[in-house]
Amino acid sequence: MKFLSALAPIAFAIASLTGAVTLTLVSQMTEVAIAQEAAPEVTTASSTGAIGLAAHLRKTGAKLYTAYWCPHCHSQKQRFGKQALETLVVVECDRRGINPQTQLCQDKRVRAYPTWEINGKMYAGSRSLETLAELSGYRGKL
Repeated sequence: MKFLSALAPIAFAIASLTGAVTLTLVSQMTEVAIAQEAAPEVTTASSTGAIGLAAHLRKTGAKLYTAYWCPHCHSQKQRFGKQALETLVVVECDRRGINPQTQLCQDKRVRAYPTWEINGKMYAGSRSLETLAELSGYRGKL
């Protein structure tokens, strides 16, 4: 046992030289240091049609599954605009995001971002407002 104790400092030095310990420590420190992160701000204004579609999607139980770091998710949100986005049900899937619902995303088997849940079906990928209207049965003007 003494022999193993004597080898510990040598093993640590070797691991430090190879970067193994450094990577582990940096990884652990990074996990602790990461605060909840927000997606980039949506800067576009919503059209009347986008607001109507967002209200319809919410009323029918549609959800938009996203990750704060996903550029396609941001583009999807920009397509709706600020005001309409406030109406949509947006689910954050990354545990480091704000108000994450990772278990829901896992339960729904979300594998790509963004993913829409509309009328009980899952649709991966960013969609046009016209496509979302068609998928959800929205009849209003866009």
